[in-house]
Amino acid sequence: MIKANQRTAVVILNWNGAEMLRRFLPSVVANSDDARIIVADNGSTDCSADVVAAEFPMVEWLALSENYGFAEGYNRALQQVDADYFVLLNSDVEVSPQWLRPLLAYMETHSEVAACQPKLLAEGQRTHFEYAGGAGGFIDRYGYPFCRGRVFGEVEADQGQYDSPASIFWATGAALLIRRTDWTEVGGLDGRFFAHMEEIDLCWRLRARGRDIVCVPQSVVYHVGGGTLQQGSPRKTYLNFRNNLLMLYKNLPEAELQSVLRWRCWLDLLAALQFALKGSWGEAKAVVRARKDFKALRSDYASVRKENLQKTRLQPIPERWNISLLWQFYVRGRKTFQQLKKTGL
Repeated sequence: MIKANQRTAVVILNWNGAEMLRRFLPSVVANSDDARIIVADNGSTDCSADVVAAEFPMVEWLALSENYGFAEGYNRALQQVDADYFVLLNSDVEVSPQWLRPLLAYMETHSEVAACQPKLLAEGQRTHFEYAGGAGGFIDRYGYPFCRGRVFGEVEADQGQYDSPASIFWATGAALLIRRTDWTEVGGLDGRFFAHMEEIDLCWRLRARGRDIVCVPQSVVYHVGGGTLQQGSPRKTYLNFRNNLLMLYKNLPEAELQSVLRWRCWLDLLAALQFALKGSWGEAKAVVRARKDFKALRSDYASVRKENLQKTRLQPIPERWNISLLWQFYVRGRKTFQQLKKTGL
């Protein structure tokens, strides 16, 4: 079993998260063997720097000049880190003993794998998977993500049903281990996303170029989730819808692009209508604004799309299911990953 070492850098992006650092850094320090632990700070104005200096002197502090968001914050931080493996770890994650060892052991024996994630359980309800990643993520034909252990808002209890390592479409950005060479090859995260969908976009680019993404559930972490933008936040809704559309435009094969985007136009308008009917006017407006801004930004991404398609080596991608998740979930009543059908209705 490989042991973590200075070849591995655990990088925690922080923004005004002093209390989160006090609460969760102890588990990271205690359980990460001798990996480097770095807090990359996105221009915090709270006492985060003092907390790390006084209470965690073994943790490195990397200060960024302003809040660049999740995506660009990590891009700028990792430019300054020398390691063979990067671990992107949210500040609201508690790790279990020796959590890095299964991940690194798998990577060391599977050179075809670019990135992997542990099993993600809910910190507040440890018998259940956590929304942001479960036991590994997938995506449907129209860009809707889902996980082993979570489909839309339905989160399963962890009963060992997903305890085998599995190839996945995307690994959660809450606890993502990636080879530095792969990170560099694809250019890291899309900084223009700011936050949300950036790890799915990263994994799509890696997977399309023939690199594998895996969940290694022998490693377990516990995630609070929603620490920065809570569910129901119009800002979160806006970023999720806008970035999802940009991700589709950047990565969809030419033969599917127009059809999928036409469907998404109607599905997004339906989502906006549902928000409005529930009285969530801020979220309804966020969906409309996301679509408007996607159209404005689309031309800026034309060269990125061209590059992604030129570098595509794997098509179709097996972990991108050719289904409508909305249809299976709402019409067919398939609420868990195991109930979903990979093809057809």
